[in-house]
Amino acid sequence: MLLTCQSGFEALLSAEVQAAHLGAVDASGAGWIQLGAVAGAEAPELCFAHRAMFEPAEIAGDSVNALAGRLCEWFMGTLRGEKIEGAWPSVWQAPIEIPGLGKRLGSVESEFSALLKKRLSRVAKLASPDLPRGTGSARGLFVFATDFGRIHASRSAWLGGQRRMADDSAAPSRSYLKTEEAFVVLGREPAEGETVADLGAAPGGWSYSAAKRGAQVVAVDNGPLKGGALDNPRIEHRREDAFRFKPAPGQRYDWLFCDMVEDPRRVLDLVAQWTRGRWCRHLVVNLKFGHADALALLDQVQHSSESPLRDCAVAHVRHLFHDREEFTLVGSLAE
Repeated sequence: MLLTCQSGFEALLSAEVQAAHLGAVDASGAGWIQLGAVAGAEAPELCFAHRAMFEPAEIAGDSVNALAGRLCEWFMGTLRGEKIEGAWPSVWQAPIEIPGLGKRLGSVESEFSALLKKRLSRVAKLASPDLPRGTGSARGLFVFATDFGRIHASRSAWLGGQRRMADDSAAPSRSYLKTEEAFVVLGREPAEGETVADLGAAPGGWSYSAAKRGAQVVAVDNGPLKGGALDNPRIEHRREDAFRFKPAPGQRYDWLFCDMVEDPRRVLDLVAQWTRGRWCRHLVVNLKFGHADALALLDQVQHSSESPLRDCAVAHVRHLFHDREEFTLVGSLAE
């Protein structure tokens, strides 16, 4: 199994894999680790993994044509007995930390596509370069380059849901991208007329993300809002302490947002108060682990009886593409 992650977090992914008794790490590089024998047929819910490629084929070649040709032969072999009737993902990735590797892989992809079109035009036309939205298992073609002469390819993968999101010039901050990505992981987003409590909202990136979808937002923060969140008719700015803010009696928000530079355990206690009180239906919460033991915090979030995720029917913990030294909780409470 080959697992990909955000570059610089390979050690945390390796430690998470070992804690899950998934298997031993045989090799690693920028943005990836490779496991030998894997316990079980599927990857468990992993925080730091963006993608898990099952039984990847390792294909070597000293030229673009050689790599594309060998990949095409392998791919054709895997199609025996399989009917492809609809769109299928053809997703190619290379570590950006290796200059020029992405461009080379793009050339391999173009040559592979040309070869496949000559041999199976209908199948080639159904290929989609986009990652499937959401989290879970997917079937298609997943290719990852580890160096200029070596690629790994798999027909089956587990997807964590992480991906690069498009920026918005009106968004008040980069944190806007995190909540956009979190909605993809959760598989749902705020809708027209829904209500949102955004704790620690300033400068308003998350509030803006919900408001642009038609939600009504209460942005709780003593700091100022900026950009598209400032004077937004869908955003009510309350200059209050987010740790003291509570819904009115009998009120329940559709969404709880929380992205604060605070002790993550203090934030967890706050969010647990909201979930135990059923003050929200869905949540997107960011926890900073820069000054904490990331794996100990992850274990607390995933396994503690006091974790707010215990109140959720659906929940994921992910180190997002747009996260740094933090991870993001998304969930929907049981009705």
